[in-house]
Amino acid sequence: MRAFRLTSHESPPAITDCPTPEPKSQELCLQIAACGLNFADLLMMKGTYQDTPDLPFTLGLEVSGRVTAIGSEVTDFAIGDRVAVYGGQGGLAEYGCFDASRAVKLPDSMGWVDAAAFQIAYGTSHLALDHRARMLPGENLLVLGAAGGVGLTAVEIGKLMGATVIACARGTDKLDVAKAAGADHLIDAKTDDIRAIVKSLGGADVVYDPVGGDQFEAAFRACNPEARLIPIGFASGDVPQIKANHLLVKNLSVHGLYWGGYLSFRPDVLTKSLEQLIAWHGEGKLKPHVSHVLPLEQAGDGMELLRGRKSTGKVVIQIADL
Repeated sequence: MRAFRLTSHESPPAITDCPTPEPKSQELCLQIAACGLNFADLLMMKGTYQDTPDLPFTLGLEVSGRVTAIGSEVTDFAIGDRVAVYGGQGGLAEYGCFDASRAVKLPDSMGWVDAAAFQIAYGTSHLALDHRARMLPGENLLVLGAAGGVGLTAVEIGKLMGATVIACARGTDKLDVAKAAGADHLIDAKTDDIRAIVKSLGGADVVYDPVGGDQFEAAFRACNPEARLIPIGFASGDVPQIKANHLLVKNLSVHGLYWGGYLSFRPDVLTKSLEQLIAWHGEGKLKPHVSHVLPLEQAGDGMELLRGRKSTGKVVIQIADL
């Protein structure tokens, strides 16, 4: 089979011929239909992600595909089942073996590309806003990076949860995408004064931040008393330093979120969240925004789209039309 593998953190990944894997006792083997790309893939390529596997490894965190083989201890799946899996690696290949506990069955209404674009982006936003921030209807939600893979889902889910959504992104094209996803107010991160505009709109009760850097600082200063800030990543490359005395004065809370980390200590939280999200998708309330669908041969181009911030929503690699 073909796989997009990384053999060195100093060299780019490349498509390589590999043996087709066999599932272990608690695994499923999938013929992979599609794989969603994530900013974490770029960090893995540099060796700086918190869960970077040992070299060599196949990139690709989240996949959709059809079950082709089942481990001896797996009882909840059958050959031919359509599933989505957060594997953490191994997704950019024609076949992959993944722990069955990480797999969810897909309804017929969800296509391969949507399923590959769904888990991390929607799961992160739902867990952040519902489980971590306990966001309430009527609160002001400020979403930074609002046209990106996770930011756009925060706009959608924020609206579903009844928040007033303030979307911040770079440039009118990206802001148009956020507006179409339901944003109530728009801020251009390239030209606008984030703090001043958010304050004029009543301040932020919840801040959803995949960006970090100066935008986090501006958002922090625009928070209302008892606001909750949720750092989920640092696409700017700048990890902000939070002053504890400022948290104290305004009674602010900071809720870090690493979605994949729940697999090791509270997998039930992820399962319940994904069940809710899939139900919303089936009701037509969520529609993944995929700006680029590329073949496996162009997986490197897809990574460059993420690195250059040239995508909106998700970039998906379609590996097979099953």
